[in-house]
Amino acid sequence: MIWLWMAVLSLVAVAPVLVVWLRRGTIRYRRDTAVALHRSQLEEIERDRVDGRLPEAEFQGAKLEVQRRLLVADSIPEPAADGRARGLLIATLVAIPVAAVALFVPGGLPFVPSEPHSAVLHAQSAARAQDDALIAKLEQKLSQIPPHSEQARQGYLLLGQALVSQNKLAAAAKAWTVALGLKFNATLAAETAEAETEAAGHVTPTALTLFHQALDKAPANAPWRSLAEQRLREAAVTLPAPQGDATSKP
Repeated sequence: MIWLWMAVLSLVAVAPVLVVWLRRGTIRYRRDTAVALHRSQLEEIERDRVDGRLPEAEFQGAKLEVQRRLLVADSIPEPAADGRARGLLIATLVAIPVAAVALFVPGGLPFVPSEPHSAVLHAQSAARAQDDALIAKLEQKLSQIPPHSEQARQGYLLLGQALVSQNKLAAAAKAWTVALGLKFNATLAAETAEAETEAAGHVTPTALTLFHQALDKAPANAPWRSLAEQRLREAAVTLPAPQGDATSKP
């Protein structure tokens, strides 16, 4: 479809030149215009004489003056046909669409990335590789320290943040869950529940429990409270009600 639009736009761009070229036989040069003008003047003064608006003496004087100008105009040389101009016109008609395609292809086609875009892709790839190396190093360090220490808790917090930066939300939620098991924090619980919800595409039972725990422990002005409450309302619609909440009649 894009090529069709390019062809249409190229045709619009060269249309004025093409029209002039196709109508080159009807171009009126300076001599033709002057001769036509003076002949029109002759016809006009002749009508004025016939209608009585121009005396005979003035008519003859005006007629001689116009005839003199007509002779001068008829001697104006016509421009000689220039083959080079015709060749230049044809070259222009061909060059405009070719130049448009040449300018479009490097930056307009998805399979031909431009040089700045290639640099951006290279930088993003290098950043991902650096993040992967950092995550691997952090996981190795966590395997070597006491699992129930404060240092381990801080390590899992950092690991979760690094995983979030790579949009690995499910893995980040697991890392933060370990940190929550070492020491509960309402804000971290809400972030963990939100990460698990986004990873699953809906509020999971585990995320629902974390949202409840976070709201119970958080202050009333917690900035994420409204989001957590919204998630609870979503869970009330998407998750089945607990068995204990069902009422039965004898």
